[in-house]
Amino acid sequence: MAERITSVERDGLQLDVLDQGPLEGEAILLFHGFPETASCWRLVVPILNEAGFRTLAMTQRGYAPRARPRRRRDYVMAELLGDARALAEKVDGKVHVVGHDWGAIPSWLLAMHHPELVASLTAVSVPHPQAFLTSMVRSTQGLKSWYMLAFQVPWLPERILGSRREAGARQLRAAGLTADDVARFREEIVDAGALTTALNWYRAMPLGDPRLTRGRVRVPTTMVWSDEDIALGRWGVEHTARLVDAPYRFVELNGVSHWIPTQAPEALAEAILDRVGVSTS
Repeated sequence: MAERITSVERDGLQLDVLDQGPLEGEAILLFHGFPETASCWRLVVPILNEAGFRTLAMTQRGYAPRARPRRRRDYVMAELLGDARALAEKVDGKVHVVGHDWGAIPSWLLAMHHPELVASLTAVSVPHPQAFLTSMVRSTQGLKSWYMLAFQVPWLPERILGSRREAGARQLRAAGLTADDVARFREEIVDAGALTTALNWYRAMPLGDPRLTRGRVRVPTTMVWSDEDIALGRWGVEHTARLVDAPYRFVELNGVSHWIPTQAPEALAEAILDRVGVSTS
């Protein structure tokens, strides 16, 4: 009989997992992005559980208290993929994978490189990595991604984002975060001492093997994007379909910011359930 998974150990790191819903249900893995933890799925999970699915939301490296290596190289894409694979392999049978923001990257990579583990993929906000990289030079995405370059600067991003002054909160609200989102960021990231290691996901971008991003997806896939996302433009998501050799659906949410799991949980859950239903029919 299946047992609850509360953590995943990999290379001495302990990645915390929130395992909820019926143990006998098909498993949906949930990967969060920056600057959030597994709690960002708290409004989506009950809907998926009610539909009969087991959900496993992992707090990823850099965020989990027992998984905060200090080196940038510990956050290259190969490590992110390794963590996602380690969780998938703890579950009996194939898993459905959902990732938002940075969490979409290990989700895409898992679907690309280990389709034997993946029943379906729902990518939220972030397109296929290859489409995203191309969009940086083929569209205005490079301008939208200015913060990725800014986050490479030592100490300054921590000083600005970690500040309790109004200027710091104003920067976060400008990105679409609500007052509740900002409070959660303060508690779960800043006060918990995870800001620098969370930023290391960005600071590791110049490192690692870029060949990991090159690959086609051969599992049923849904791309969910919102038209008020200030960080991710339309070009990348519109060019993702050509990189998926499987049933594919693009879901556009109107009037929703980047923070889809907390600001449009019902619509996101509907898209996920529609995808997992297709993949299991």
